Amino acid sequence: MTEPIRIVVPDIGDFESVDVVEVLVSAGEHVDVEAGLITLESDKASMEVPSTHSGVVLEVAVSLGDKVSEGDLIAVLDPGDESHPDQRAERPRHPHAPPEAPGATSGADAAPEAPAKEQPSAAEAATPSPSSAPKEVDADVLVLGAGPGGYTAAFRAADLGRRVVLVEPHANLGGVCLNVGCIPSKALLHAARVVDEAAEFAAHGIDFGAPAIDRAKLGRWKDGVVGQLTGGLAQLAQRRRVEVVRGHGRFTGPHEVAVEDGDGGRRTLSFGQAIVAVGSRPAMIPGLPEGDPRIWDSTDALELDPEFEPGGRLLVIGGGIIGLEMATVYAALGYRVTVVELLPELLTGVDRDLVRPLQRRLGARLENVHLATQVTSVKAQKNGLMVSMEGENAPGTGLFGRVLVAVGRRPNSDRFGAEAAGVHVDEQGFVPVDDQQRTNVPHIFAIGDLVPGPMLAHKATHEGKVAAEVAAGEKSGFEARVIPSVAYTDPEVAWVGLTETEAREKGTPYEKGTFPWGASGRALTLGRSEGLTKLLFDPGTGRVIGAGIVGVNAGDLIAEAALAIEMNADAADLALTVHPHPTLSETVAFAAEAYEGTITDLYLPRRGKR
Repeated sequence: MTEPIRIVVPDIGDFESVDVVEVLVSAGEHVDVEAGLITLESDKASMEVPSTHSGVVLEVAVSLGDKVSEGDLIAVLDPGDESHPDQRAERPRHPHAPPEAPGATSGADAAPEAPAKEQPSAAEAATPSPSSAPKEVDADVLVLGAGPGGYTAAFRAADLGRRVVLVEPHANLGGVCLNVGCIPSKALLHAARVVDEAAEFAAHGIDFGAPAIDRAKLGRWKDGVVGQLTGGLAQLAQRRRVEVVRGHGRFTGPHEVAVEDGDGGRRTLSFGQAIVAVGSRPAMIPGLPEGDPRIWDSTDALELDPEFEPGGRLLVIGGGIIGLEMATVYAALGYRVTVVELLPELLTGVDRDLVRPLQRRLGARLENVHLATQVTSVKAQKNGLMVSMEGENAPGTGLFGRVLVAVGRRPNSDRFGAEAAGVHVDEQGFVPVDDQQRTNVPHIFAIGDLVPGPMLAHKATHEGKVAAEVAAGEKSGFEARVIPSVAYTDPEVAWVGLTETEAREKGTPYEKGTFPWGASGRALTLGRSEGLTKLLFDPGTGRVIGAGIVGVNAGDLIAEAALAIEMNADAADLALTVHPHPTLSETVAFAAEAYEGTITDLYLPRRGKR
């Protein structure tokens, strides 16, 4: 008779006495490998503890509300014929997953599908003849980089039965976005919004007085938000049995990566397939004083330098999304902020009617905004940084306590050993891929900031899933029609699909419907009536082909328009969808009604229903 198997609480990190919030099995029930047994919840995350074996549950040793720690007994199983602790049950396909390719098999023996389309000729020309994969490898799928695209790819590949190694040089998973980008910046932007809203309500009878800002405490809160998310990723990797290797990885051949850790140690890993997700880094401008800590990139700006006191002058070089977000934060925290932009407009390429409300608000909060202005030199002095500028309305020179360079980002294509693997890199530093995310080397995929297209985390996560699914033999491809963009300034600016600027440049015919937030009850109750929602339509079909929103929470509202474009929705689909009232979301329906000529919340010249 097979001995009963005792299932215990696995390594759950630094947590002890974690609450059992759900018991998922009962005595007499049959469970499969990795079927959930219980759900645990701490103050930072929740996790489902899976079974390491299949069998019949003889005893459940925990109850709802119990507290457990690593090693505590969860259940006792009669394994029957199941005796190997690492045996994985074949996983059912997700009901909405793409259909398998004809002849493809699922699980670890699935062969990767051939590319759906040819690689660019330049990429083909650079392709060497890679050696075949070794019979024994350290990973079925090796992922370089643990940002949103990388960890998504790793987790998806593991869910599809692949043995995955995730190589990441930093201490925490999450990459730039979670650690020094999207998440910490949004935490500080929320703090800035709280400060501004409190000050603005003095005019409405609620006066809190001048804020007392403890920057050290604010920084600890921001870091705590980051830690909660990155800690959750570590648990998810552990749950999926993704091996995380710390160190900087570079290809040394078509099927090998050398990983060097911070202590000089070196390890070589072999793989069957690889997904490169090494991201990007801030671009810098030449001629700046080297090594001066007063010259920042976006990562430095998020650290809230304790030696830079409120009231100090900050120069932001670059009027794009990152520069304006950081300008918003520092202005709210009490700094005198100047923005310099080389081009004649902020947020170049975004429709001017969306940018104008933001530019007006920034004009009232920032010390200066200089457009069509070039920074010609930055000289380090003991009392600050002396900056020279040229432009029609440029001040000539100015002394600043800190200078933030926010002129864009560049892909890390020079940092993963592309040449050794035979991976083609184009003249702009991007790695060309097909719609399955394959590079010119068929078993190596690339995703995220490394490949052409907008450098956005939400694009990278979708690409990561595609790469992982193709690597596992699934039929998958990156087929998104549109990718929304958001500037998390105050007000936020969001757009998706065709813009009016682009339509005019290309001569693309369009019609539009707009709704000013001055007629939105919800916007008025928020004291933020400067916003605007507009939709662009195909004149022939009435289908939504683009959208732009400026106003509070525009980034949350733009998703409806993105879905409308993906689903080929027309104006009537949006207008006839009942939106809750009073909300900002109903401005999307009102813009569609304005286009259709059915709106009653505005008076527009009669033109008949479309």
